[in-house]
Amino acid sequence: MYKGKLVIDAHGHISTPPHFRAFAMNLMSLRTTKYDLAIPEAAMAAAQERHLSMMDERNIDVQLLSPRPVAMMHWERPFVVEKWTKTTNDLIASQCRLHPKRFVGIAQLPQNAHQPVTAALPELERCIKDLGFVGAIVNPDPGGDRTTPGMDNEYWFPLYEKAEELDATLVVHPSLTRDPRVERIPHSYQYNNLTEEALAVQLLEYSDVFQRHPKLRVVVCHCGGALRRMLDHGGPMNALAAEHGEDSLVRPSGQQAGGQVGQSFGRVEDAKPDLSKNLFFDTCAYDPYFLGTAIRQRGANRMVFGTEVPGSGSGVLNPETGKPSDDVLAMLDHFDFLNDDDRVKMVHDNVRRAFPLLERVFF
Repeated sequence: MYKGKLVIDAHGHISTPPHFRAFAMNLMSLRTTKYDLAIPEAAMAAAQERHLSMMDERNIDVQLLSPRPVAMMHWERPFVVEKWTKTTNDLIASQCRLHPKRFVGIAQLPQNAHQPVTAALPELERCIKDLGFVGAIVNPDPGGDRTTPGMDNEYWFPLYEKAEELDATLVVHPSLTRDPRVERIPHSYQYNNLTEEALAVQLLEYSDVFQRHPKLRVVVCHCGGALRRMLDHGGPMNALAAEHGEDSLVRPSGQQAGGQVGQSFGRVEDAKPDLSKNLFFDTCAYDPYFLGTAIRQRGANRMVFGTEVPGSGSGVLNPETGKPSDDVLAMLDHFDFLNDDDRVKMVHDNVRRAFPLLERVFF
């Protein structure tokens, strides 16, 4: 609990014993879907015990549990992806049933670069209606080859329509990349996360997706992938300051401000739509300077708490807090530019706004 409110982590991934990845390897190798996954109860319990103890250490009450994105296998043949997706979602559902007060499901979709997105809709509906999940992971580049249309393209509209119909939230989290240029980079999927998430944000912000789909809610992981580098004329330099009632708008300069003699300079400003009810960003970033800047740029009102515990940050100590780097709540407490209302919004209120189906589970 934080200030009397449940701490809800919107960015968690399943913890599984080796049997799970062994099943995936056999599925890819044997090229048959007639076998089903079987994991001994003791092995599953051990994986869950470690996961829950790490949540407790970081003061996380509830975690939205999704597949490990690097293991979604979207680059495989459709029949393999479909079997693996249903196996993964059934496993997530079983973990949620075992710990109904701690875990809520986020679905994997059977995405494939060689199929239309409509092929993923039955599984989304099954997970929301039958398994009680509250959203689904969306991989903007399922083939890992940058050939799938951008998230502003009509290719995605059937998924957006179904998500609206179900009140389900879409969580943008890429998987691996097969770009040969990055093969020498360890854990190159992290680079792919940055580029694909940042591109998704730009395409969604500079399109009419949310005008077409006003009930659609999208959460982009890792603070939206990348920070904004340029000041935007007319926008706030510090969205958090604006939320606190301070003036931080970027003003015109040079010719636009009349500071240069000569030919007149005109500029037509596009009205920027308010996406604060549609487009959110999670706090899953472990560098405190990156996370702090992201909160200032996005604003506390659009940030949802996310940690990825346990994951890539669990074994790295944050020297700023003296805690593991994925103890994101400790980082938020460390930031003196936040007040308690900002922190409560991020760890509780905003998560409920971004995932309305949570209401049927906890509230």
